[in-house]
Amino acid sequence: MTEPTMNFNYTNPYTSTRLPVFARNVVSTSHPLAAQAGLRMLYKGGNAVDAAIAAAAAITITEPVSNGLGSDAFCILWDGKELHGLNASGRAPQSWTPEYFKRKYGDDAKNPPKRGIDAVTVPGAVAGWVAMSERFGKLPFADLMEPAIEIAERGYLLPVVVQQKWAAATPELQGLPGFAQSFLPWGRAPQVGELFQFKAAARGLRAIAETKGRAYYGGEIAQAIEKFSAQHGGSIKASDFAAYQPEWVKPIGKDYRGYTLHEIPPNGQGIAALIALGILDKFDMGSLPVDSVDSQHLQIEAMKLAFADVYRYVAEPSSMEVTVEQMLDDAYLASRAKLIDMKKAQDFKAGNPVKGGTIYLTAADENGMMVSFIQSNYMGFGSGCVEPSFGISLQNRGHGFSLDAQGHNPANLVAPGKRPFHTIIPAFLTKDGQPVMSYGVMGANMQPQGHMQTLVRMLDYGQNPQAACDAPRWRYNAGLEINVEANMASATVQGLAERGHRMEVINDSYQDFGAGQFIWRAGDPKVQGYVAASDARRDGLAAGF
Repeated sequence: MTEPTMNFNYTNPYTSTRLPVFARNVVSTSHPLAAQAGLRMLYKGGNAVDAAIAAAAAITITEPVSNGLGSDAFCILWDGKELHGLNASGRAPQSWTPEYFKRKYGDDAKNPPKRGIDAVTVPGAVAGWVAMSERFGKLPFADLMEPAIEIAERGYLLPVVVQQKWAAATPELQGLPGFAQSFLPWGRAPQVGELFQFKAAARGLRAIAETKGRAYYGGEIAQAIEKFSAQHGGSIKASDFAAYQPEWVKPIGKDYRGYTLHEIPPNGQGIAALIALGILDKFDMGSLPVDSVDSQHLQIEAMKLAFADVYRYVAEPSSMEVTVEQMLDDAYLASRAKLIDMKKAQDFKAGNPVKGGTIYLTAADENGMMVSFIQSNYMGFGSGCVEPSFGISLQNRGHGFSLDAQGHNPANLVAPGKRPFHTIIPAFLTKDGQPVMSYGVMGANMQPQGHMQTLVRMLDYGQNPQAACDAPRWRYNAGLEINVEANMASATVQGLAERGHRMEVINDSYQDFGAGQFIWRAGDPKVQGYVAASDARRDGLAAGF
């Protein structure tokens, strides 16, 4: 390892302002090299789908804290004529039952473990890339992997925000199988500006490229993961991988201020943003000043009402006791809106909608194709387990299942081949059936909250996508607890506290307040193109030509 030429101080004492990017072909991601990987495909004659897949593959290398080759993914895309959704979230191994976990982790275990090999469901992201490429891509699949392979082989200098999260996760994860070997070169987390290489992942990406993913789903990578799992007490099999197929789904939507917000249907939490907007729709938001106590209070309360229902009812659709339609019914949402007291914060319980019933990136091209794509390993570095020969950093989505048939949400009980409740959600906005914006805000339960907060800023207050993205955010946790960013106006924080919100000001934006990427259609893509934004809370970039 060569020493850097200058030991810079990488903390910036000044607030940096980003401006929107205007272009006819755009990629917006949370790491510049991933954005460039996407642009390379567009320069090559590929389309927005090719760009999104290349960016997604590259970012498994450049932002391994948040995703990897063992992630899940979701996508909403506009193909130029209509909207399509893809659910590439993984399923439980065939061995997984409540009894399997209770035998291993005790009768009082509420969920599968947070870390380790028993947290891993079959990762769906790679299958998602293949499905998108086969159905909508223009370039050969192997071409889309080239930038990621190069970055993994040659390495890259570690960026500022990712490094902080990498170092912070190390104490908890360093003892897990394959973690130190993959992510702690020199026996520690890399420093900012140090070269990180991931040659095992380059091997994995090559095998995926050469076989169009078949090596991963049943072939040599799946076999390597089965062997690795068995060595460390897990039960996932190559046959679980071979049986996996991502699912094309119809996005669900809700109208708001003349536009329609679209989300992926359950097993994801996107419906939370739709419920919250459906409640806000019953109020005249535009009459309340932007950033005012009234405006923020109303949004917080609407979000709390949404989560109360989502955490109670959302699971794999075949297991849910209520339907999406019931949860989004206007009369039901009007009844929920009436519960909001403008003077007082409340801890809402789930309603009865039954009538009698993590990384995010986006790409758009001049032919009008727009892709909203999200991919995640769930918690930082996922399970913490990394299959060493192919560099497969495995997610911990299994932790999202319940082991208690009498628990808060019985529909989310673990079962063989079932998908858990999922937090990662891409979003898409249309008007009169035509595309307007492809966007998302990553970060666990912050995602629907970020979807709602940024959209209200754009549609009710006319803020441009970059300003809406940069504005200070709040995050609802549970009960009356709210986290707010340090740059929120102190009078607003004070005003919310006076209404009974339990406020905690937090300086860590990475996980707590999400990071968004936005592409807004400015007119005819071939002529006007798009307005794009990327969140300053990460190391990201919106770039285009």
